[in-house]
This record gives sequence, structure tokens and C-alpha cells, in this order.
Amino acid sequence: MIAPERTLAALDAFAERLADVARRGAPVLLGTGHPHRLLGFYAALADALSAAGCAVLTPAQGRCVDITTRFGLRTHNLDYVRGVALVRTPGAKRPGCAPGAHTHSPLPVRTVLAAAAESGGPLPELVIGDHGWVCGAGQLGFEAVGPADADDPAPFVGEAEGSVSVVVPLDDGVRSDYYLPLTRYVLNRACLSQ
Repeated sequence: MIAPERTLAALDAFAERLADVARRGAPVLLGTGHPHRLLGFYAALADALSAAGCAVLTPAQGRCVDITTRFGLRTHNLDYVRGVALVRTPGAKRPGCAPGAHTHSPLPVRTVLAAAAESGGPLPELVIGDHGWVCGAGQLGFEAVGPADADDPAPFVGEAEGSVSVVVPLDDGVRSDYYLPLTRYVLNRACLSQ
């Protein structure tokens, strides 16, 4: 069960982190392992942060990421939709259109961050995402914030251990349009409404 007061408190803290990076025009990285549901939420954040002067980073476009699952090794390609990183299986829809593959793996964010470092390009001051995106970034010392379903304990453990700054408890399996009120709330609280 998700306690509404905890979700609201976490949304406020999440918005505070967005407002801070927007004020400074700091580079950000957004990624999701739930593109079918959360892509619109992240894309709205990417649009607002970009409009505020933040560089929305997109390194490693098209790079392969091999993820071992309980079904064996799965090869995915990194892609970006409206500034949000995700992975696709090879041969999936053309690049640049949604959706991508579901994953909780930290390997995509590690690949993206390594590519950014190798190119000498900017590194993100904030990573915004879910599952492996926030946990993987936090383990590497990057500030990370994002939502998580109550049945996915890793982000909450990362927050308790101090490697993830903010985790917003929510249901990550509802229809994508159900996240519109959360999007509006966060953008309003961060003074990023367009």
C-alpha cells in the first residue's frame, strides 16, 4: 500500500531537486525502464528542463547493451525519445518513436554515463529515472531521483542507504495518462510550468 502523504512529500522533494538544477541550468539525464507507462512523464520534465536552460544529455545513441535476464542474454539498443533514454530490442520500431523495452537493469545508465565520460562531454548533475536508471547512477555517485513502485524495493533501499536522493512511491503500472496530474504537480512546484 502506498501512503498518499509519503507520495506528496516525495513529490515535493523531487520538485525541489528539479527546481535547483533548473535555476543553475545544470545538465540532466533522463531514462526509463518503463517506457510504456512513464515516457510521457519524463518527456514533459525533459521539455521543461530544456526550456529552463538545462542541457538534456543524450549520449550513446544506438549503442548496444547486453542484458542478462532469467530468459538468457538479451541485446538492446539505446535510444532517446524526446530527450528520455530507453532501450529497444533490435529490429523494433524505427528509432525515435515510442515505446521501448521494459527493464530494471542498471546497464543502460552505466553505458550512457561511460559514453558521456569517454567523449569528454558534460556529465549530468542530476539523473532522473526509475529502477536501474536511478540505482545505477546513484551507485556511481551521481545524484539520482525518480519514482518507484512499492513492489520494487531497490530504489527505496538506495534512498535509505543514501545513494538515491529522492524516491517517489507510486504505482508504475497504470495508464500513462494517469501520470498527468503528477506531472503538473511537479512542474508547478518546481516553477517549471510552461
